[in-house]
Amino acid sequence: MGLVIEDGSIVAGAEAYIDVAYADTYHVNRGNDAWITLTVPQKEAAIRRATDYMGEAYRLKWAGKRVGITQALDWPRLTVPRKDAIGFQYSTQVYYDHKSIPEEVKKVSAELALRAIAGDLAPDLKQGVRSKKIGPMETTYDTSSPQSKRYRAVDMMLSVFFSGGGATMGLCRV
Repeated sequence: MGLVIEDGSIVAGAEAYIDVAYADTYHVNRGNDAWITLTVPQKEAAIRRATDYMGEAYRLKWAGKRVGITQALDWPRLTVPRKDAIGFQYSTQVYYDHKSIPEEVKKVSAELALRAIAGDLAPDLKQGVRSKKIGPMETTYDTSSPQSKRYRAVDMMLSVFFSGGGATMGLCRV
């Protein structure tokens, strides 16, 4: 069965932000040959996994709020402030259109779909190795680095949609 695409109109049962044609164009333009060799069902499955990952990984970070309580995916969203190229909010409130899906979200869907063909986007974690010595070879891992896989390019592309930073929270005075 084909993908059910969210276009900003709160599509019932939506399961992706992009279709295979969008992903094909995106990856052809970037020379990602691994994507082009896949079958349509493989591409659809990867797009679904990418959308699922975005929902789980970024659900609590998105700015604004869902348009409706019954929508299947996190986008479209209300009151997501637009930011300039370096991440600062404009002096007057300008918001993303709540009746469409931002282009950045679509691009990230395609990026994550490509990564999804190589394996699980959120693999189970195991105990980090602090030191390992095999004969003359020795490995020591940085204990302050993230223990889980992170997609830095994806995080950077989506950062304009996040409210606050990792350790910040809203303040309300009464």
